[in-house]
Amino acid sequence: MDNIDEIIYIKRILEGETNLFSYFLERYSRTTHSLISRIIPSKEDAEELTQDTFLKAFSKLNTFKGDCSFSTWLFRIGYNTAISATRKRKIVFPFLDEVQLESVTEEQMDTVFDDDENETRLQKLEEAITKLNVEEKTLITLFYTENKPVTEIASMLELSNDNVKVKLFRVRKKIYVLMNK
Repeated sequence: MDNIDEIIYIKRILEGETNLFSYFLERYSRTTHSLISRIIPSKEDAEELTQDTFLKAFSKLNTFKGDCSFSTWLFRIGYNTAISATRKRKIVFPFLDEVQLESVTEEQMDTVFDDDENETRLQKLEEAITKLNVEEKTLITLFYTENKPVTEIASMLELSNDNVKVKLFRVRKKIYVLMNK
């Protein structure tokens, strides 16, 4: 189903066919939960925030303008919901020295996301990702796990395309440093 079909579904839901919202739950619950669980470490909290995201989307469905895809709009709600939860919990993220980050070469960064099946390296990668701040986790999840294009990520996070590219570049450096500490 494409964006036009989803807009038709949304109109029908707003006209009273609320059971059609189950389509959006089935289609986007896994990816929404994946995004939120990268930001919120607790499985139970991530599940609860995923539910909250869909409740907010349903209650605010009349504000969806169709200027972006429904998934982009929904993920923005999920992202903001997760961000609010982290602010309430005051999660602290590790500090990394800028000089250390700047010394990482592109070749070194490229090794971080190789398709290598090395268990130890994959474990280090997962551990490094947990140490990223919320925005960094979101960028990595959307780009590498959910395979979202830069333009869609920019729209979700309300950033420019260039800003997303720069942030992804810096996050890859940061992950490399965290994996090699």
